Amino acid sequence: MTTVRSVVGLILWLALCYGAAFLGSLATDPAIPTWYAGLNKPPFTPPNWLFGPVWTLLYTLMGIAAWLVWRRRAEWQVWPALLFFCLQLALNVLWSFLFFGLHNPGLALVDITALGLLILATTAAFWPISRAAGVLMLPYLAWVGFAAVLNYYVWRLNL
Repeated sequence: MTTVRSVVGLILWLALCYGAAFLGSLATDPAIPTWYAGLNKPPFTPPNWLFGPVWTLLYTLMGIAAWLVWRRRAEWQVWPALLFFCLQLALNVLWSFLFFGLHNPGLALVDITALGLLILATTAAFWPISRAAGVLMLPYLAWVGFAAVLNYYVWRLNL
């Protein structure tokens, strides 16, 4: 029973993360060949084909991290940590709608700054519960930091 519950938990956390990815893609995918293609971008902008595999890996790592923390759900500190996780996931989805959906890199920059801070808070909250979960959040934190710099330059280059 416990093993089945654990596997179901992992599937649900991964589904939550992939669901967030799907929601974000609703705003992102239509804008890439049109609006995004016409933007001035800094020379360190990765090629478009790289974003899908990177985000797939990051959402997988995030889902596993949340699951590792959730498995310790009898401990009180798990629930604030998972609340941080869910809040940062909401800001993650919101960023796609602000940047790609509304074509507003300036407002998206505000969001991604808050997102980075929430990812940092989530990672810090995960760390004492499960060091592995904290480590799994680090690539996401690094990528969002890079994405924030990219977002800043896109905003500045297209004022």
